[in-house]
Parts: sequence; structure tokens; C-alpha cells
Amino acid sequence: MLKKIFKFIKRIIVSIFLLYGYNLISQSLGIIVPINIYTVLAISILGVPALFSIIFILVFVF
Repeated sequence: MLKKIFKFIKRIIVSIFLLYGYNLISQSLGIIVPINIYTVLAISILGVPALFSIIFILVFVF
């Protein structure tokens, strides 16, 4: 059980760094994904495809 908790915490930390890195790269384009609890949890649970879907939603819906 403790191993699963540490694995999930590691995924949360990696997703925060992934969002931060994406925001640094795409800052010049103006497509910035906010780093909040919802985006971090979505990316940590669903993985990188969640990041692509969030970007898709931001570009085409908003």
C-alpha cells in the first residue's frame, strides 16, 4: 500500500514538471496550461494523453 502511495506522489511530481516544461516551451505561443490541482491530477492519472487533450480543449474551445 505504501509503495502505491509513493508511486502516485512520484507521478504527481512528474506531472507538475511536465506542465512547467510545457509552459516554458509554449510561452511564446500564448497557449499556457494552468498548473492547478485539476490539471495535475488529470495528467498524473491519465498520463501524457491528458496533457494533449487539455491543450486541444484550450486551443479549440477557448
